[in-house]
Amino acid sequence: MLEVKKYESIRELDGISEKTMTEHYKLYEGYVKKINEIMEKLESADTASANQAFSEIRSLKVDLSFALGGVKNHEMYFDALGGKGGRPSGTLLENIEKDFGSYEKWEADFKATGMAGRGWAWLVYDYDLKRLVNYIGDAQNTFPIWNCAALLAMDVYEHAYYLDYATKRADYIEAFFKNIDWPKLEKYFSSFGA
Repeated sequence: MLEVKKYESIRELDGISEKTMTEHYKLYEGYVKKINEIMEKLESADTASANQAFSEIRSLKVDLSFALGGVKNHEMYFDALGGKGGRPSGTLLENIEKDFGSYEKWEADFKATGMAGRGWAWLVYDYDLKRLVNYIGDAQNTFPIWNCAALLAMDVYEHAYYLDYATKRADYIEAFFKNIDWPKLEKYFSSFGA
């Protein structure tokens, strides 16, 4: 059974209300519940009738990837919040500057990635490219890039900002940046072996 994680960041943040964070957390809890339901159903699913057009196993496996993506993406999202924003330092900043030309160029690219994505923007370390890259994920289960370690996830689905900003996604992205916990992400990045 997958357990719901508790996050200190589920409170009012700079520019993101407690109501938004509380409702957002409930969505995450729902994904955890669905994973456990799906896993239970998979134990007795009819594997002999598996079919790519429609079958119980196909439906459950697709839904599992969506729910699990919802859990992992939201855990990264909540984990990155609760800081004072600003900019990173140390090895993480050095890598951002090396891979994007400057922190400012990375930030502009990440914000544009968030504006262009339908669901998620991620900063990842791509082990094949040997560099940091910003990627778009249009749905919970559409992250097609393998051999990467995700560092920062920004939820850009409307549920992440609509209560506070209605359709003003760019304003929400500015607020997101004010709350990034860079020291936590720097520590996490150091474990990537980049």
